[in-house]
Amino acid sequence: MRASPKLILIVVVLSVIGVGTYFYLQKGAEVAAEKQTRNSVQTVKTALSVKKSIPVSVQVNGYVAAINTIDVRTQVQNVVRQVHVTEGQDVNAGQLLFTLDDRGDTATFEKTRAQVDRDRADLADAEANLKRNQELFSKGFVAQAVVDSARNKTDSLRGTLKADQAGLQGNQVSLGFNRISAGIAGRLGAITVHPGSLAQPSGQALVTISQLDPIAVSFAIPEANLAFVRASYPKGDAPVTVKLSGGKQLQGKLNFIDNNVDAPTGTIKMKAQFANPDKLLWPGAFVSVSIITHTLEDVVAIPPQAVVTGPTEKFVYLVQEDNTVKRQKIEIGAIEDGFAAVIGLAAGQRVVIEGAQNIRPNSKVKEAAEDSGKGGKGKKGPASNAPAP
Repeated sequence: MRASPKLILIVVVLSVIGVGTYFYLQKGAEVAAEKQTRNSVQTVKTALSVKKSIPVSVQVNGYVAAINTIDVRTQVQNVVRQVHVTEGQDVNAGQLLFTLDDRGDTATFEKTRAQVDRDRADLADAEANLKRNQELFSKGFVAQAVVDSARNKTDSLRGTLKADQAGLQGNQVSLGFNRISAGIAGRLGAITVHPGSLAQPSGQALVTISQLDPIAVSFAIPEANLAFVRASYPKGDAPVTVKLSGGKQLQGKLNFIDNNVDAPTGTIKMKAQFANPDKLLWPGAFVSVSIITHTLEDVVAIPPQAVVTGPTEKFVYLVQEDNTVKRQKIEIGAIEDGFAAVIGLAAGQRVVIEGAQNIRPNSKVKEAAEDSGKGGKGKKGPASNAPAP
């Protein structure tokens, strides 16, 4: 059965009246609630805005890397006779690590040294003979040819001695190849040879040494921060902090900025150096890195919890002399170390840091009482919760 137009009109009119009544009552309730909020005194906590310098930092992830790492290899093919260290041991620069079988090189060295001794004796005899012939020639007992022959023999023996001395030095170097020492101070890795193993120059490294103190942390920051770092720290020694598991922090300094930006990621690689006497930083470990890029000088700062984020802007509730509040639009420059650097406030103004959800513009507020002691009553101070400059 089809409804008549008159019936449809009545239903539409009643619907419109119902919706209008609902919104009217709802709006009235909101206005009444806001009026009640304004008329009642709300308890809040406040803090004073202060002027201070705020260091701005960048938080990134990084990894620990040894400053120096060397692979210990042999320069000659020979059999390992003795291993003087153990895996994971800390060693000093120049400490003996391995001894190779040096019997063949020792024999060659001794043979060459004996030849040098014989050359010295022959040269001494030839020089004495040359001196005698020169004396006899001066008295006219020998011809010039005899002197020249003695001189040539002496010069020849001098050349032979020099050649054999050079050979002796070469044999000494070859003999030294059989004693393998640490090139740097650090910690040993896994040892790949044992007594009786054949060590080869082209083979696997005998052991790896990594320098652990000092140590480096490698990380990358967005390229937009590079200009701040270079301007604030011309020597490239920006302070860097790493946070370890358990909350412990270590302080270091920047010592390397790469010479190009990684285009795919838009970051630039950096390294910082840290003292590591307790071996808290270990190569390959991931750490949280914080680098101070620049410092905002003499800015107005407030606690971050005072900032209220609205639909279109950020603002704070500013407490006026009559204990009413008003909204104050602000802009945030940075949030660091418990402070927010803001634009739009002057130093010494009081802002609400707790209880902002219960107030509206022109609401009256009072400072929340603070506990003065165990079981005692609260007491309101003139600068409650004000951050120290």
